Amino acid sequence: MIDSLFMINESGDVFMEKHWKSVVSRNVCDYFFEAQNKAASPEDVPPIISTPHFYLISSYKNRMFFVAAVSQEVPPLFVIEFLHRIMDTFKEYFGTCSELEIKDNFVVVYELLEEMLDNGFPLATELNVLKEMIRPPSMLRSAVDSVTGGSHVSSTLPTGQLSNVPWRRVGVKYANNEVYFDLIEEVHCIVDRTGTTIFAEIQGSIEVSCKLSGMPDLTLSFVNPRLLDDVSFHPCVRFRRWEAERILSFVPPDGNFRLMSYHITAQNIVALPIYVKPSFSFKEGQSGRIELTVGPKQTMGHVVEDVVVEVVMPKMVQNVSMHVTGTGGAYTFDPVSKVLRWEVGKIQLHRAVANLTGSASMQTGSAPPDSNPTTTVQFNLPSVAVSGLKVNRLDLYGEKYKPFKGVKYITRAGKYQIRA
Repeated sequence: MIDSLFMINESGDVFMEKHWKSVVSRNVCDYFFEAQNKAASPEDVPPIISTPHFYLISSYKNRMFFVAAVSQEVPPLFVIEFLHRIMDTFKEYFGTCSELEIKDNFVVVYELLEEMLDNGFPLATELNVLKEMIRPPSMLRSAVDSVTGGSHVSSTLPTGQLSNVPWRRVGVKYANNEVYFDLIEEVHCIVDRTGTTIFAEIQGSIEVSCKLSGMPDLTLSFVNPRLLDDVSFHPCVRFRRWEAERILSFVPPDGNFRLMSYHITAQNIVALPIYVKPSFSFKEGQSGRIELTVGPKQTMGHVVEDVVVEVVMPKMVQNVSMHVTGTGGAYTFDPVSKVLRWEVGKIQLHRAVANLTGSASMQTGSAPPDSNPTTTVQFNLPSVAVSGLKVNRLDLYGEKYKPFKGVKYITRAGKYQIRA
């Protein structure tokens, strides 16, 4: 399946590589670098690149590319999902999945990759199984291993490896039994200059933090499960019961995991919490005029937090002079990247809208841009799921204790664009 894996930073340096079937030369990455140079941003690099002898399947996260070289035809989404599983494993082991952490823990990284793939095929990908085979690094363990010459790899087979429930360890015990659910939704949309929504969708997920003793069996029901059509589940979910009753029944893994993810495309369901009205005017050889207005739209009575508006200015813009009115905030402009960043902060329902107005100085003799720049927005809306999805109840079977439990709803901006 996967012949080799290359980890590449934004500068184009291959800082780590792992081979399974045979050693693949780094020269194959030249095809990837060529596609990277043509892309406008790292997110625009094609995830699948065909070369004479290999397919390069990549995923981008935290300013790094994970590039898998595949010599035979395989389902691309299968490889991409495995790359994301690698990233999640690194984050769980090292706290964050970054170039610095991977370099500092390269021994553990190679041990993990060796166990996760066998001859290029996925073998052990569950965190509970991996943590029993390869102990997470710590300062004390590193000091002891450096003195004794020990390894992070366990000498015994994980108990869950031969179980019908490989994602959960045997004999888990906690003094306080608790399980918490985070229902997170990202709003992706494109809005035109008149405020009309051209495209809108919601990408949602349910993240779980589970600290339950024994072997609990949980059922989770929703108030309005009919909203969920395009869904994907963790292997612990019993899919037949979901199809029959629209109830999630599962034996949860121990620790943090993603229970399910879903996709909602009906535009009449997607409620945009804020609106942005951009206005740009550029004249040949003169200064340009910029005006941005941000206000609440459908916040369901909650405060929109961490609102940030970004505009990538045309190349002929040298500098901007802006003035903030209304609910305030602060702006910055990077003359190198041409990014105007306006940190609005919080937007409340009955407060005045925020405005950013000013002028842009342009190069002498430069022609006006062919089109106005695109405005992107970031925000967080706590305690709200804009799709209207709500958890009804959670029941526990198989154990006698009563756990602490809770649900938190979060809505945030994904690719939120306003085109003027």
